[in-house]
Amino acid sequence: MDEKTIENQTRLYLYDLMNTAKEHGFKPDDVWEFSLVGDVEKARLQKTYYPTIATKMLPEAVLEVFHQIKSRLNQSFSKDEQSLDKRTVVTDNLNYLVAYNLKRPRT
Repeated sequence: MDEKTIENQTRLYLYDLMNTAKEHGFKPDDVWEFSLVGDVEKARLQKTYYPTIATKMLPEAVLEVFHQIKSRLNQSFSKDEQSLDKRTVVTDNLNYLVAYNLKRPRT
């Protein structure tokens, strides 16, 4: 996976985030949460929160894009997020990057 592909996926994801936030009237203090998840957890998040932005990516890209997005949005990494590595991503089938907002449960 080359840098250009990672950069393009990061930009596209950030573009979707900004558009969705605008569409749904996010306020400046409405913060996106991000999770690297597999199929089951993706479905659970989509049932629990609205809106969500879930994008399937190749294992070699998803971790890098996740790091870039968190960095560009000036979000800090939890201990669990810091310990994620490519092997864990592949082993646990974490092929989705999902964005959601804790203040916006699906009703």
